[in-house]
Amino acid sequence: MPKKVKVAELVQQFHLEVVAGEEGLRRTINTDDMNRPGLEMAGYFNYYPAERAQILGRTELAFLDTLTSEMRRDRMERLCRDETPCIIITRGLPVPEELIQVANERNIAVLRSSVNTTILLSRITNFLEKRLAPSTTIHGVLVDVYGIGMLITGGSGIGKSETALELIKRGHRLVADDAVEIRQTADNQLFGSAPELIRHLLEIRGLGILNVMTLFGAGAVLTTKTINFVVKLENWEQGKQYDRLGLDEETTKIIDTVIPLLTVPVRPGRNLAVILEVAAMNYRLKRMGYNAALQFTNKLTEAISEEDFE
Repeated sequence: MPKKVKVAELVQQFHLEVVAGEEGLRRTINTDDMNRPGLEMAGYFNYYPAERAQILGRTELAFLDTLTSEMRRDRMERLCRDETPCIIITRGLPVPEELIQVANERNIAVLRSSVNTTILLSRITNFLEKRLAPSTTIHGVLVDVYGIGMLITGGSGIGKSETALELIKRGHRLVADDAVEIRQTADNQLFGSAPELIRHLLEIRGLGILNVMTLFGAGAVLTTKTINFVVKLENWEQGKQYDRLGLDEETTKIIDTVIPLLTVPVRPGRNLAVILEVAAMNYRLKRMGYNAALQFTNKLTEAISEEDFE
């Protein structure tokens, strides 16, 4: 189901004054784009995005003042469509009487803020982007290891939380345990966070629920983090072929974003925390252009070629 934000939430979040059309506070905003109707004030409505929240600043209102009362009424009637969620006036400027009349007739909320137009536009856009972004919840643990957001997944009891605890003891940071809420931004970046109820908590079988921030300090936790790659823990299967060079790079898809996937087999004696630390460092090196597996393969190919030549 598509996400929606009620106009009333916008009023509460940004302390907006309701000037007219109070019945319109129940309307919903379905897109994070906003519109400054400059051309529309001049009478050009051919490509008017009526479904967006409309924001009128000093420039638009100054131009509107140059029009006759009849023309202003015409512009406001064409501006206030059935699908228009709300109209926002910035800088605490006076609201045209024609807009108040039309907004009350059509139940479209007219809101006012004392904030500068550009600043308010940016703040509301950021708020809507976060609220309307596609999201999902995944069972796993999200940790920050050397600045890399690592989502640890795997079956129940595989050792995700225990590995996260060891990483925290080694100076890394916990973002979420058990349930990771993930949202996707417009540029296909994934951000993970913990549900408020279990924020900063870690469940360890045999110990119970631990508050990581209380035990290890505020530096051991993060509220949100970009997800850079996924680590899948699975039980070691005898006879199964695992990648030993690191050339076969797996990927996985979360919402609409494809990110790297690392499958790590688990068996007694393997220090998973150290392995994941090295995985994070190796990921950083790859982003900087250094791939150890690829360099080894190239050297091996050169050595074989020299032997064949001789």
